[in-house]
Amino acid sequence: MTQPNFTVLSANISGGSESGNLYRPFSVFSVLTLTLLAMLVVATFLWNLLVLVTILRVRTFHRVPHNLVASMAISDVMVAGLVMPLSLVRELYGRRWILGRALCQVWISCDVLCCTASIWNVTAIALDRYWSITRHLEYTLKTRKRISNVMIGLTWLLSSVISLSPLFGWGETYSEDSLACQVSQEPSYTVFSTFGAFYLPLCVVLFVYWKIYKAAKFRIGSRKTNTITPMAEVIEVKEAERQPQMAFTVRHATVSFQTDGETWREQKERRAALMVGILIGVFVLCWIPFFLAELIIPLCSCDIPPVWKSVFLWLGYSNSFFNPLIYTAFNKNYNNAFRNLFSRQR
Repeated sequence: MTQPNFTVLSANISGGSESGNLYRPFSVFSVLTLTLLAMLVVATFLWNLLVLVTILRVRTFHRVPHNLVASMAISDVMVAGLVMPLSLVRELYGRRWILGRALCQVWISCDVLCCTASIWNVTAIALDRYWSITRHLEYTLKTRKRISNVMIGLTWLLSSVISLSPLFGWGETYSEDSLACQVSQEPSYTVFSTFGAFYLPLCVVLFVYWKIYKAAKFRIGSRKTNTITPMAEVIEVKEAERQPQMAFTVRHATVSFQTDGETWREQKERRAALMVGILIGVFVLCWIPFFLAELIIPLCSCDIPPVWKSVFLWLGYSNSFFNPLIYTAFNKNYNNAFRNLFSRQR
């Protein structure tokens, strides 16, 4: 049985090595894959937009750590609104860029900017949770707000430096001959961008989660039942010389200090630690294949099949969908705010 093909696109490309009619026949599997990717784009945009609207409308969210969540949602909305649609167009044309040099440079800059900011926002949230768990006495609301604002500023500053460097001559992003649009393959820029955008924040989040795990393990070990049980004492009472001696045994009650039950703060810290662990785990699984390929390919002058490059790229993009999903799932305030938001609209 032959598999049906659909000629979906046809474009007249001039100025390249492959002039003439450029078309791409699609199989049913390709159409299904592109449909799922389009659904991912829409879902990522709407979900992060919902988080932003909730933070703006609920006054109690106008403080830390929700400013960090808002920064993460902004970067992920930009990924879904500015980066993923153009990447989908590139997939439609067989991973060839037909939109010209200028738009290629804009797309690559937005891609690196938004994805790097999203990664560093995850790192900032992990650091905030770490400090709030291990230094909750000195990590006051005022200090927390100041530090979170500094982290947000550094996140976007570093992301801008990494994304805009190729525009000032550090490598080339567009090839007119092969209709290729990709991040600069200059080896020095590859090392700088991959370490600044992924490997450095990866080391930070792994270190943070290790410290959170140690703190949680220490608390579990120290929360054993403390029991004080005095020994029974024998008190002798002599009433008279001629009367027999009487002895009274007094047994003191056992005094126990029970700490088995979790306090409200401990439950909150446990949820925060679990949220950070899942957030970091998903972040690593989504991005490590892409950044391993980005670092190895230019340095060893080797290549991998284009289809795998696309798989790694879209797996990284999917992290922008999972970020708000994970964070709001462990926050009852967001769940209540979502219900109130939809109930009002009805």
